[in-house]
Amino acid sequence: MRHDTEFVTPIPLHRPRPPGSPETLTLFGETSLDAYRTGMQRCVDLVRRTLTQAQGPCSGIEPHELQPAFEAIDLDRPLGDLDASLEEVQRLYLDHAVHFHHPRYVAHLNCPITLPSILAEAITTPLNTAVETWDQSAGATLIEQKLIDWTAARIGLGDDADGVFTSGGTQSNLMALAIARDSACEAMPGHGGNRHHGLPPNYRDLRILTSEVSHFSVKKAAALLGLGYDAVIAVPCDADKRMDLEALETALKACDEAGRIPFAIVATAGTTDFGSIDPLPALAERCRQRGIWLHVDAAYGGGLLLSSRHRHWLAGIEQADSVGIDYHKTFFQPVSCSACLVRDRRQLRHVTYHADYLNPRDQAEGGTPDLVNKSLQTTRRFDALKLWMTLRTLGADHLGDCLDEAIELTRQTYRMLRARDDFDVLMAPALSTLVFRYRPVALEEDARIEAINRRIRQTLSRRGAAVVAATRVDGRFYLKFTLLNPMTRLEDLTALISEIADIGGSLMSPQVSLQTTPQTSLQTSPSARPSIVRRKTSC
Repeated sequence: MRHDTEFVTPIPLHRPRPPGSPETLTLFGETSLDAYRTGMQRCVDLVRRTLTQAQGPCSGIEPHELQPAFEAIDLDRPLGDLDASLEEVQRLYLDHAVHFHHPRYVAHLNCPITLPSILAEAITTPLNTAVETWDQSAGATLIEQKLIDWTAARIGLGDDADGVFTSGGTQSNLMALAIARDSACEAMPGHGGNRHHGLPPNYRDLRILTSEVSHFSVKKAAALLGLGYDAVIAVPCDADKRMDLEALETALKACDEAGRIPFAIVATAGTTDFGSIDPLPALAERCRQRGIWLHVDAAYGGGLLLSSRHRHWLAGIEQADSVGIDYHKTFFQPVSCSACLVRDRRQLRHVTYHADYLNPRDQAEGGTPDLVNKSLQTTRRFDALKLWMTLRTLGADHLGDCLDEAIELTRQTYRMLRARDDFDVLMAPALSTLVFRYRPVALEEDARIEAINRRIRQTLSRRGAAVVAATRVDGRFYLKFTLLNPMTRLEDLTALISEIADIGGSLMSPQVSLQTTPQTSLQTSPSARPSIVRRKTSC
């Protein structure tokens, strides 16, 4: 029998490995720190060289040109050498990567990112922290929770609010609508809740109301929730692309007359195409009167929470039942970094499942803060550190100033476009998007206007000169600027607009065919590349 004073000799924490063993060469740990430092420096140098040599926001390569390089690669035959691997990454990826920090990237809701957030990635990735349970993350759990509490306070949701980080706005919308659906069904007489019994017999009557220009993920969520696209009622908008309140009343009345059950209204705080913000206070009042869940999709406009000039644009968001925020848009964070928040933390029970091996119920009852208890995901990266380091290094006001600069740039660009007679600008900007098209006075035929604008966009991309988005409004094709880069100057956009007009003017002749994609050479000389004037910025 072993006495209490006896003990087993502990196994050394760092057991020696034979030199050159696979563990010391391939897996991260104490024995590979020198290789880690050397490899990281090579990667930093590679990114630095890529950015300093890039002459535009993209290379202009097309899928059919790059695909053959991948067909020749056999993933079962490793290169066996870091330098060879990095050379391949340079050739296949970095040479053609799209640079969101470039002043002529004006397409989608992609932003330049803060340096502290990049450094956070350099910390979390080697440690590979998973934040689903406390025993996998420890302090990382509390960092994420602190940021959720901070965001809820910024919104004004109250002391009972809670939430969790998500992969993006699509997941946030899915999670919020799943909770809203289950909350509504749980309250139905004779139905014990969806988690155990599935959807109630009358589930086909459930309806979600949202504006006609809301994000497509609302319909996607309805389909994934078993309700289908038909459960989503697209409410017409007013002239400013905001949900029209009279149209909403008409839609609600139609639901009543048809015996439908409107269980959620999705308001958008920053629509993808127009940046428009639905009338949140009025929508909150209607939801309160009728007992309807109000979800605010603030994936785009959430950054206004930090703005000293425009925070009032989000008035009413504090009355929402749930809110989705994308930090990787207007908080200038790397993908992915988002959150879904609810006013009443008890509603998060609808996404909770207790697994004995991971997050047993008694562990939760004992107070262990396992974040998986309130997430659609199980394994999750420690994405919260990116925002944490940004806030602790730069501060929230700094991020708000960056967004304010982007909004001001958008207004200046709008005034410039309006002053020209060869552009048709759809509407004044609500946030930082501009929807417009090249349309000189002499051009009246809609089909040719569309063809010319399509060719303008293709030509800019093919040259690697600019990345511009496009959309359709009332059946017409428009170009779109999305401006989220506070380092971009008005001079940069003035030059880009002039280039758009030059390309459009060259296509005006009826003799110019517009049926095929332009085959502009990828080997554009440096002298033909756009001149970018850099500036120092506080962001």
